[in-house]
Amino acid sequence: MATYAVGDLQGCLDPLQRLLERVQFSDDDKLWIAGDLVNRGPQSLATLRFVMAMGKRAKVVLGNHDLHLLALHHGATQVSVDPTLAPILAAPDRHALMTWLQSLPLLHYSKQYDTVMTHAGIPHCWDLCTAQDLAKELHQVLTSSQHAQFFAGMYGNLPDLWYADLCGMERWRCITNYFTRMRFTDAHGRLELTTKSKPTNAPKGFAPWFAYPSQIKCQQLFGHWAALEGETGSQTIINLDMGYVWGGHLKMLRLDAGAVFTIAGL
Repeated sequence: MATYAVGDLQGCLDPLQRLLERVQFSDDDKLWIAGDLVNRGPQSLATLRFVMAMGKRAKVVLGNHDLHLLALHHGATQVSVDPTLAPILAAPDRHALMTWLQSLPLLHYSKQYDTVMTHAGIPHCWDLCTAQDLAKELHQVLTSSQHAQFFAGMYGNLPDLWYADLCGMERWRCITNYFTRMRFTDAHGRLELTTKSKPTNAPKGFAPWFAYPSQIKCQQLFGHWAALEGETGSQTIINLDMGYVWGGHLKMLRLDAGAVFTIAGL
């Protein structure tokens, strides 16, 4: 039995299936996915159906594009529907797919591998217990009657700095932005959410979130930041997003062996 982790699929199912075939993925194996199952690629609906059908063999965390799809599903945003997402919202199994997607966590931790996976990362100002507690808190919001309030107020860049006494929608939005949108922070953990470039082009006073000494000592996996091209310069903080949908690569990591497999974008 082997466990593999893969970065942002963004509606690109074919390369995932080719990678799974290459590693001879079996019914006994498990697949971790670092969020952003949908959007931009041509197979968002098929990707959701495929991953959902994997059942407990798939460990998936929510990404910002997944949350955006859920907001569209609940009618909580006036943003026009991207053509790559429209087939999902018109699908006969839409309700089942969205119910499953909304049930997914924002963080997955494995004691066996001493590895934690999120979509965008964990800021250096949080330890693992804090991150787990906050991810659980937001998961409870998403799976409760409060979800409508959450999706209606999810969008926005403020507050951009975590305080434990934040409450209500400001607290939920801040947690969401750390887990699903973070790239650059300052030394205090303040988010800079407008810059999507390479780390060498960091805004003044900011650096990649993983450049600061982390309170988390286990291995960390994340996606989200295609401009990194899968590189962080760290042996324990590993980026899985190599921007396949932008013509880069889809990256898969075998957790027990450290082997990396990639497929080039078209």
